[in-house]
Amino acid sequence: MTETQVTAEKVDATPAVSTPTSPAALVLEDGRIFRGTSYGATGTALGEAVFATGMTGYQETITDPSYARQLVVQTAPHIGNTGVNSEDAESRRIWVAGYIVRDAARRPSNWRSERSLDEELVEQGIVGIQGVDTRAITRHLREHKTMRAGIFSGDAALATEKELLAAVLASAPMEGARLAEEVSVDEAYVVEPKDHGWDGDTRFSIAAIDLGIKAMTPVRFAERGVRVHVLPATATLEDVKAVNPDGFFMSNGPGDPATADAQVKLLRSVLDEKLPYFGICFGNQILGRALGFGTYKLRYGHRGINQPVMDRRTGKVEITSQNHGFAVDAPLDGATQAPEERYGRVEVSHVSLNDDVVEGLACLDIPAFSVQYHPEAAAGPHDAAYLFDRFIELMEGTRDGRTANLSKDPVDAKHPAEGTNTDGPNTGAEDKNENKTEDKK
Repeated sequence: MTETQVTAEKVDATPAVSTPTSPAALVLEDGRIFRGTSYGATGTALGEAVFATGMTGYQETITDPSYARQLVVQTAPHIGNTGVNSEDAESRRIWVAGYIVRDAARRPSNWRSERSLDEELVEQGIVGIQGVDTRAITRHLREHKTMRAGIFSGDAALATEKELLAAVLASAPMEGARLAEEVSVDEAYVVEPKDHGWDGDTRFSIAAIDLGIKAMTPVRFAERGVRVHVLPATATLEDVKAVNPDGFFMSNGPGDPATADAQVKLLRSVLDEKLPYFGICFGNQILGRALGFGTYKLRYGHRGINQPVMDRRTGKVEITSQNHGFAVDAPLDGATQAPEERYGRVEVSHVSLNDDVVEGLACLDIPAFSVQYHPEAAAGPHDAAYLFDRFIELMEGTRDGRTANLSKDPVDAKHPAEGTNTDGPNTGAEDKNENKTEDKK
């Protein structure tokens, strides 16, 4: 499968500048249609419709590889005000399959802007739509779950509604999608501390598996004196050992974690070697699977830079950047024996304050932990930056022969779910029960 097919499933996208009179339509798989005008390239884009709640950082959003094969709805109404530049991209290209906004800026206004967002979308062949009611779209997705969708602009939007819906229904769902290998780098590279403001000797060296890694992640390590060997998603244990790392890291990435059997196998081999491990987002789900837990699909996921999470070990609340549609199915209350018993005890270290979804795992008998959110967060917030320091402490403790688990003891900081209403999210428990019921049908 080609990179274009995986990330956008675009059909006849042409790099022509959008005009206010070019018709466009967003068609959801349940038949709901929203009509507006084209934004970016014209043509057809198919993928999973999701909404992101951040009010800033749209360039970081669209260049996050975790959004591969997704049509992103921005809940913030004004998009494109600050344009785009070459410094803020989180990867080598735009990865969203399509882009959905309410009020696109007529022109950018920022001293760092190098070109307009519209021009960048056109240049990279990303089909979008503007002038639609993104609040209504968001409420629809929240109530009816994320679903397949299509953006059709220009001549493609003139097809009959039946034809447009048929194209959407023929597209691939996110469940069962294996995308990490498609967005990963082909060759390994190294990020050096000295290139990111570190003046002293290199403190540690880690192997980082690129499952859709964001550019800021290795930078956050390098700023702390850690050399990062970024390896492709297909890396083996031999590839990891070849760089003689002090620690092992797995990044964020797109797709269904149930398809990541190769990465789960690799992580189990690393855990068996007692090499300290830190995972972010997809890396959290892979740790969950490596420990023997399952994963499930959320109704509409967590996407945005304003997601509240509690660190259950300290009782502190962090505002976090998130982008995930799947979650780990692990017990929330206290330490439990991992289903893969050789890894000992594990506990849920972080939990979403919106819906009690697992946001972090901490192993108590081996040097490993992970979080579901993005502590690197180039566009902010930076509440969770301490996690990079926690990993360094974990590597120091392992090197010096101290206990594997260096975090504080858990505090009584549980957040009980209190039901839902029409304006609020469903609980993680309801999500899991619903998906398990559907699996039985």
